[in-house]
Amino acid sequence: MKGRGTEKNLEEASYLIEKAAKKGNKFAQLHLGTIYQNDKGTKKNIKRTIEWYKKSAEQGYSIAQYNLGYLYERGEGIDQNIELSLYWYEKAAKNGNKFAQLNLGYFYENGMGTQKDIKKAINWYEKSAKQEYGNAQCSLGYLYEKGKGIDQDLEKAIYWYKKATENGYEAAYYYLGKCYHYGNGVEKNEVKAFEHYKKSVEKGYLNGIYMLGYCYENGIGTNIDKEKATINAFYWYQKSAENGNKLAQFYLGKCYENGNGTEKDDFKAFECYDIAAKNGNKFAQFKLGYFYYNGIGTQIDKEKSIVWYEKSAMQNHSDAQLCLGLLYKREEEDLKEALYWIRKAAENGNKAAQFYLGKYYYYGTGIEKDYGKSFEWYEKSAKQGYNNALYALAHLYIKGRGTEKNSEKAYGWIEKAAENGNKFAQYHLGAIYQNNKGTKKNIKKAIEWYEKSARQEYGIA
Repeated sequence: MKGRGTEKNLEEASYLIEKAAKKGNKFAQLHLGTIYQNDKGTKKNIKRTIEWYKKSAEQGYSIAQYNLGYLYERGEGIDQNIELSLYWYEKAAKNGNKFAQLNLGYFYENGMGTQKDIKKAINWYEKSAKQEYGNAQCSLGYLYEKGKGIDQDLEKAIYWYKKATENGYEAAYYYLGKCYHYGNGVEKNEVKAFEHYKKSVEKGYLNGIYMLGYCYENGIGTNIDKEKATINAFYWYQKSAENGNKLAQFYLGKCYENGNGTEKDDFKAFECYDIAAKNGNKFAQFKLGYFYYNGIGTQIDKEKSIVWYEKSAMQNHSDAQLCLGLLYKREEEDLKEALYWIRKAAENGNKAAQFYLGKYYYYGTGIEKDYGKSFEWYEKSAKQGYNNALYALAHLYIKGRGTEKNSEKAYGWIEKAAENGNKFAQYHLGAIYQNNKGTKKNIKKAIEWYEKSARQEYGIA
């Protein structure tokens, strides 16, 4: 077929291959099956491909066995049949075919055509990996990194990722980059993380494109100036989004929204968020809800805002849960639904939602008044530094509501709130310094805090 030592003559070659195949030559049988599979003209015939692959496979030729497994797995030109695919992959794997060993490992890992069995998956991945197959080495690394069905072993994960990169496997550069990025199994090294992400992109790994953009945007592992970095980030997010990465589509929307690396364009931001949201990205769904509510890049539409906040909230996006709750309270006057979502957000650790829930318990808004629960939620929020909660918690200590009176703790929380810019706390702290009869009396500081409060248009100050 190569035309070495003679003129290239495909017709003559095909004739001789078929002749050899009919005489039982397993190599010729495989070759003939390949001709019928890949021919772009009249010879293409998957039925005859299967026929000749089987003849070769039944003589123990592992490549033919693997090819059969692949055809049955993919359902290319035939009905998909995972059981038959498993049968032929197993035959080929036992005959030492590293590609079949990888695929057989994948079948056992995911329970395809058989019971899920991580030990068997690892066994077949290892056999393939020991033949220097980068894909199998990376698959082993991933199992050990995530502790998927086995004890997590980051040392082994790094070993196999490195082996896979030595064999040029593109995804391994990405996963090893993430290990360097977050310090998983290796010392955290953002420069190496960046280098590995970049290498994965150069080798065509699509997920690496997004992470490369993320590194440029946030200055991770690269020290180019901010303007050039944001331009690079925008470029890579755009490339990644074009390849269907929904997270990149979201970040591309952020670039357009904030004018990072490109001209600010609310309409394009909306378009990007819309695409990512419809692909199930909860962050984009939240943004879409926000854009519809405020009429950014689109017309104001409160109903659509609720729809998208709800989609995001159902995926446990706590900001969406809070916004949905507040929207139900303010727009729909539905306190039951409002409390449901605000509580969900608070339980998910959202500090603003924790403050609102504390406030509702304090005033008995839609629920029975309960100072104890009010204190509990204010404290959770305050410990996360939420400004309004800092001052609200101080108020409870002053009044002894939900907790015992404690002027020292009250002072501590007032001071934190004032330092965080709360104008009421700043006024209150000024009053403490003005009126205190003990060591805290300090007129200079009183004036300083009154002035801070007054600059925020607090009339009393």
